[in-house]
Amino acid sequence: MNFGETFFTSINQVPNPYNLSHYQTYNVCIEQPQMLISEGIWANHTTLPVKSAFTMLEIQIITIVLVTQCIHFFLKRFGFSYFISQVMTGFLLGPSIPTGPLEKYKKMLFPFGGPDILNTISCYGYIFFLFLNAVKMDLTLITKTGKKAWVIALLSFIGTSVISIIFFVFTHNIWLSLIGEEETFGLPLVFMAHSGCSFAVIASFLSDLGILNSELGRLALSSAFLIDISKNVLAGIGTAIVGAIEGGLLMAVKNLFQFFFFLVGIPLIGRPIMMLMVKNTPEGKPINKIYIHFIVFALFMLGILAGEFNQPFFAGAIVLGLAVPEGPPLGSELVNQFDLFSTWILTPIFVTCCVMKVNLTMCGPPILIVVIFGFIILVHTIKLFQCFIVCKYCNMPSSDGLCLALILSCKGVIDTCSFVLIYDGIRRSQKAIGAMVISTLILATISRAGVKLLYDPSRKYAGYQKRNIMNLKQNTELRLVAVVHRAIHMVHIKDFLNLCSPAPDNALVADVLYLMELIGRTTPIFISHRLQQRKRSTQNYSIELVVTFDLFERDHAGSATANTYTAISPTTSMPEDVCYLALDKNAAIIILPFHIRWLKNGSIESEDNSVRSLNLKVLERAPCSVGILVDRGSTTNISQVYKVAMIFLGGPDDREAFCLAKRFSKNLDNTLFVYRLLSCEHNSTGWEEMIDDEELREVRGAYVRHENVKYEQKTIEDASQTTSFIKEIANKFDFIIVGRRNELKSPQTFGLENWTEYPELGVIGDLLASRDMECKASILVVQQQQVNKSITSK
Repeated sequence: MNFGETFFTSINQVPNPYNLSHYQTYNVCIEQPQMLISEGIWANHTTLPVKSAFTMLEIQIITIVLVTQCIHFFLKRFGFSYFISQVMTGFLLGPSIPTGPLEKYKKMLFPFGGPDILNTISCYGYIFFLFLNAVKMDLTLITKTGKKAWVIALLSFIGTSVISIIFFVFTHNIWLSLIGEEETFGLPLVFMAHSGCSFAVIASFLSDLGILNSELGRLALSSAFLIDISKNVLAGIGTAIVGAIEGGLLMAVKNLFQFFFFLVGIPLIGRPIMMLMVKNTPEGKPINKIYIHFIVFALFMLGILAGEFNQPFFAGAIVLGLAVPEGPPLGSELVNQFDLFSTWILTPIFVTCCVMKVNLTMCGPPILIVVIFGFIILVHTIKLFQCFIVCKYCNMPSSDGLCLALILSCKGVIDTCSFVLIYDGIRRSQKAIGAMVISTLILATISRAGVKLLYDPSRKYAGYQKRNIMNLKQNTELRLVAVVHRAIHMVHIKDFLNLCSPAPDNALVADVLYLMELIGRTTPIFISHRLQQRKRSTQNYSIELVVTFDLFERDHAGSATANTYTAISPTTSMPEDVCYLALDKNAAIIILPFHIRWLKNGSIESEDNSVRSLNLKVLERAPCSVGILVDRGSTTNISQVYKVAMIFLGGPDDREAFCLAKRFSKNLDNTLFVYRLLSCEHNSTGWEEMIDDEELREVRGAYVRHENVKYEQKTIEDASQTTSFIKEIANKFDFIIVGRRNELKSPQTFGLENWTEYPELGVIGDLLASRDMECKASILVVQQQQVNKSITSK
């Protein structure tokens, strides 16, 4: 390598004066003053661009980002996480993977000492990454966690560590003879690191798999939180003691006292100050920028203070982050300000720089690798056995015990960086650190694949019990779950509940769920506002929701009950909240708002694809029937008297929609028109047709005496006549109800399937909701419960 093409003029390794095997000593010559920026592309170059520090930094960042994205482009197709791509980039750009003819360019791009500037800058991103993850933690989770999570946490971390230490003590002489004193001394770090887990890694892992809100996900999250807190406290104590070995007992006691004052004093002082910041912020307004600047200043000052008693700089970031009130307005604003730059730009670069320090070609000897992996396997086997015992005692399935052990064994960004930082602190050798980094890749991959294979959160929603309107007994109450995303949805849901005609003989129980995206915190929240009022909680969520449906319940006293809930969770976990509430409340139907909102003139006001994604997932896994409510911008019906149309083609979805429409007609002020569209080739002897005739016999017989119910039968030859008929009636009604007719085809709609824009609405529903139809009526598309259908979608 020609050192004249980089920062350095010469690099020579010299003998180590202290005879320490961990250290390598170099004699390095560098030109001063160092060039900061290149001369530009239009200048007469006297030196190469890589000799300028800033240009070199830019090229290094671009190279790392491009290589990581290229690797992830292929690995993500096999289900690997982005973390795997970051580590593989570090191996490729470092000395671990030889690159043949490209090796000299790699040495020019990352010469000896060259990544130090990049590493220092990206280290700030990692500091903010740890700080933001601590901000998202909810310290009150310690008091809310049940006994099961406490037992799992204590057994998984403390129990596993104690058993491993006992095993290590009794076999100490064996390891001395096999791998030597130096490597044997570092073995406790292996099983201590693998006994614990990182809360941020587990939360990200559960969120990626979409099981953060599942029963297993909540249990794993609570256990991981307790393990992470315990691990960090014990690590801080150990660092304080080890850092004071040369100073004696007095120095160790002094460091411990300072550490505990730091650990307890910062939250006690800092949290009231930050709560005052929140109190001084008007509701709905962003936090003052000066508060953000103050917190960032405190972050760096506490990092410096931590170094005074032998704690790493990162300790200040974690303790201050725990003191910040999670969620809006302060916690969410900090996450919004720094998450993109720190988590998605600088932290991946820091991970890659850390892994570049690892040299897999120096990993060994083989007996050392076998011993290290043997201890890792031992730790996770003990953890697996303990999770099985707890799950068996709690009457949980054995597969859930295995999944829980896999989740708590998952490793990620924080674990890899911690291993390399241990190496930087000369606590482990180059020979051992490679095996520990490889173990994080293996565990991350096995955990992800194992949980995806073994755990299906939607299995409990499989329709082995009939939960639909059609199977309700006459004059029994209708239980439903209604979903709200924005304030405007409350109006539409309230109109629909009024349409359901609550009465003593037509009782209604509505559980209204307000879904909010989780921002500024990691732990999801599920709030029952009725229970919150009983406990007189000081936290106010969704006041408008509570007031709106309390008034509805008061207006229909004795006929309707409205319970309100708020779920704050990631968008990927929202279907779990909806389906779980429907299952828990034994609901017959879920009402979902459509993802498009129209203005009164028929133009689209807004479109939310995340809402559409939620609707599709709920349709696939719901434990009951589902209705999608489409509002076409019509005004609220103040008189609460509705003119309703039911378009009936046949099939289970249409029969379910018809049963709901009959409930609308219980209010004699409402008018119900039932249109049955028959094809010319209608066969009344078929099984489905016979069921349809039997269901409609009521409306043609008993209900015909009521003036508010009309029945009309039309013969349709092809899809064009169906379209013409729907255009004819589209603007004659306030409300139109249809069945989704999922996976059903008929002559009346033949060919229209190819033009369907929104399959979740079915052919007729999509036609009514299309831009060309200019329909002003609200539309409800109903899908009957999917009975005995194996649900495998995630």
